[in-house]
Amino acid sequence: MIFLVLTDGFLQIWRLITNFFFLGPFSFPFAFRLIIIAKYGVSLERGPFDQRTADFVWMLFFGALSLLGMAAVPVLWSPFMGVSLVFMIVYIWGREFPNARISIYGLVSLKGFYLPWAMLALDLIFGNPLKPDILGIVAGHIYYFLTVLHPLAGGKYVFKTPRFVYLLFLFGIIGSPAATTGEQQQGNAAEGIAFRGRSYRLDTHTNAST
Repeated sequence: MIFLVLTDGFLQIWRLITNFFFLGPFSFPFAFRLIIIAKYGVSLERGPFDQRTADFVWMLFFGALSLLGMAAVPVLWSPFMGVSLVFMIVYIWGREFPNARISIYGLVSLKGFYLPWAMLALDLIFGNPLKPDILGIVAGHIYYFLTVLHPLAGGKYVFKTPRFVYLLFLFGIIGSPAATTGEQQQGNAAEGIAFRGRSYRLDTHTNAST
């Protein structure tokens, strides 16, 4: 982490943020990652995060913080974590839409739950680094466990979107004030209301293709 923000002896704190915007050199994998963001990121926004834009932004914040924390471990360090953040989006989409039908290059059809693992296998076949993918899966699972699995198992829902994120929308710093509607949903999470609308993940029949 020190090597990430220290260059030629100068502290460049912005690298903690800008490293997530690098998705690799201009190539087919670069274009593919942009498609993933546009397709699965938007699908999450219009699905489980509908009218909960602040919660969606907090998911990305949490993912970035988790990845930076993992990068503090020397063996897990990477100068760019954008690919890992994209893979986190894919993993969470797969958990939210496990029964959605996915077609990979029109050759293989599988359920959405297996999408991140299929992409991991493709990177292995093409000789791409696997560490960014695995870190993204770990970050995505941590988030999904804290926000969905643990509460559904009877645990207390304590992983609420911080109030400052809602304030960013309230004052128009990010997005529009309408994005703060998710705060009311989270306020009732202890009663299970925040998760009633997510039961569709068990019987979703959405079709998709990569």
